[in-house]
Amino acid sequence: MQVNKLFLDGFRNYENFEASFSDRVNIIVGNNAQGKTNLLEAIYYLAAGRSFRAVKGDKELIAFHRDDAVLSAVVFSSGREQTLQAHLSRVRRRRLYANDVKLKSAAELSGRLTAVLFCPDDIDIIRGGPALRRRLLDGCLCQLRPRYATALAEYNRLLEHKTRVLRDYRDKPALLGTLEDFNQRLAETGAELIAVRAAYVNILSRIAARVHGEVSDGAETLTVSYKTVKTIENPHQKPAALIPRLLEHQKSHLRAELETGLCLSGPHKDDLEICIGGVPARAFASQGQARTAALSLKLAEREIHYEDRGEYPVLLLDDVLSELDEKRRNFVLNHIDKGQVFITCCSALDISAATGGRILRIEAGRLAETL
Repeated sequence: MQVNKLFLDGFRNYENFEASFSDRVNIIVGNNAQGKTNLLEAIYYLAAGRSFRAVKGDKELIAFHRDDAVLSAVVFSSGREQTLQAHLSRVRRRRLYANDVKLKSAAELSGRLTAVLFCPDDIDIIRGGPALRRRLLDGCLCQLRPRYATALAEYNRLLEHKTRVLRDYRDKPALLGTLEDFNQRLAETGAELIAVRAAYVNILSRIAARVHGEVSDGAETLTVSYKTVKTIENPHQKPAALIPRLLEHQKSHLRAELETGLCLSGPHKDDLEICIGGVPARAFASQGQARTAALSLKLAEREIHYEDRGEYPVLLLDDVLSELDEKRRNFVLNHIDKGQVFITCCSALDISAATGGRILRIEAGRLAETL
């Protein structure tokens, strides 16, 4: 799995950009605010169908003076060369293409290009709120499983509609008549998500524990467990068996939902419990422990891609090596000898010497130099 060429037109600060990459380590260097992270964001977008940092949607990705933007890449995956494109616009819906064929949804991008991103904010996976850990799950599963991506999009659509009903029913009482139907459909779709998440977390916990043991020289143990609605004692069942439990949980929360106007029941509240040495990391992990745990989860995610597809995903390391101490930094550099890697940093000397990577210098959204 690799990105051979990338073309950007009107994306962020890239007016007109074209570059070819090594199939091993690519070191993206430059001063701050030159576009290094934007480059990784473009690659991730073509893999996942979304940005990892845009808050208000795709319009943020379009250059200020432009009405549209185009991202295009020539990639090699599944034993063949493919082209991927995303056309973004301020006035119309985005369009995604694979091999010049228009895709119906981002779910159809699944598997064509897979990428694992590790950035400084990922330390918040350990000590931040549940939404960050759900994003970790969804980010990987949407790339690996097209049906999961479709189910997640449908669940979010239904959730939005139910939230509107809970918000507006006092002014429009007739809306309450739709609530039972929304609950049934949310339970059906939510059961699919829970079944896939539970299976994935089992694998994630196993691999992350091994990686964490290597990083910590066996001094610490890492466990990851999946937490969903309380009425589901065993999420490792077929979706049909989970639906009644979800409906039961919805029923128990109905009054609270009507009072608050919020949807309080369902897998959109799921979480991961991450423990180090049997102690919840969110509350008790030190800064160094949180970094190690986050690093272990990301490297485990990469291994899961490999186990599933037989090829490593593109690894995107956005200015994280400077956040790691020497031991953890060396561990990362010693574990990126397989697959394609993109590393952003301000200075490439130490990294280049350790990896033999290709250096690309970025200045104001332009490729200024290649070494």
